[in-house]
Amino acid sequence: MVFFPYNIKFIIIPIDIMTIVTYYIHMADTAFLNDANFELYRALIYAESGITFTPTNRSILESRLKERLREKTGMDIISYFEAIKKDKEELKGFLDSITTNLTRFFRNQAQFDALEKHVIPDLINNIRKTPGTIRIWSAGCSTGEEPYTLAMLLSEILPKTWNYDILASDISLKCLMTAKEGFYPESRIVGIPDNYLAKYFDKVDGGYKIKADLQSKIKFDYHNLKNESGQRNFDVVFCRNVIIYFDEIAQTEVMKRFWDAMASKSFLFIGHSESLFGMDTKFEFLKTEWATLYCKNI
Repeated sequence: MVFFPYNIKFIIIPIDIMTIVTYYIHMADTAFLNDANFELYRALIYAESGITFTPTNRSILESRLKERLREKTGMDIISYFEAIKKDKEELKGFLDSITTNLTRFFRNQAQFDALEKHVIPDLINNIRKTPGTIRIWSAGCSTGEEPYTLAMLLSEILPKTWNYDILASDISLKCLMTAKEGFYPESRIVGIPDNYLAKYFDKVDGGYKIKADLQSKIKFDYHNLKNESGQRNFDVVFCRNVIIYFDEIAQTEVMKRFWDAMASKSFLFIGHSESLFGMDTKFEFLKTEWATLYCKNI
């Protein structure tokens, strides 16, 4: 038995101050984007882009909406929703704002090794055989690092009798503007071999700019993967770290559109953390010495 020396009438239990702060932040966010409004935006975003928002990543949508509304004087969350339903350009700007654009030159080097040492030799020696043009689509190209990496690599490894062209597309108009300009500050050129940097970039104030000859090999274009591209006969498609934002239904639809856009005996690269396992698709899994990828093997 424990005796207390004083007449204690109630006990104060300490509570972690961060628990209290987190609670009130949550309450504030819920007030900003309640469940009904979250469902309105979630459904519209999915219908227009295939991007899926769930309770897990709801906070991302909330923060992007707050940023957007700070730019729109006099609008609240409902009036802005009505605006993006009616104004296609504003809808594009909104979809641009909710996308995540993390990229760098030679990101996931193993995949570029597989392209250089397996895919291109196979296309040249066994599949296409007759010298011509290798067609590549960088889908979800962000600020351009991926297509420029592809262009540098192909310029180095293709025989002189072969050519290439690259279509680079994204849903973000802001990213496409950066990509088309081809300027990158010094902090963004990490990973580029010194000989590539000297050969394909010009040193300018504040950073580096892609040389015009290399830029001319790439066509940058706006494209929403939710829609049919109208493109055909690509030998290689890169779509990395994009379908991870889609649900299974949207992923399957995107893969079907890629299938239609690709030539016979062609190759598909997706993000190293992404997979087509269990998906209703005709693509075949291909494991190389350097990286795994998928192929259209008919």
